[in-house]
Amino acid sequence: MSMAVVGLLAGMALGFAGYFGGFGAFLLVAALGAVGFVAGRFVDGDLEPGDLFRTRDRDDRRR
Repeated sequence: MSMAVVGLLAGMALGFAGYFGGFGAFLLVAALGAVGFVAGRFVDGDLEPGDLFRTRDRDDRRR
């Protein structure tokens, strides 16, 4: 399935949630979609847990 089709389906789901459920449902669907996206990246191996929770070194700070 191409990314265009995935984007189309996600947009339609957000549109239906916004129309039938209001703004709160729209935000809930968007948040759950983001969580699903990150989980999918973990499963595919494109993202590692350390990428999200990496601490910054003291030398990397801007002064």
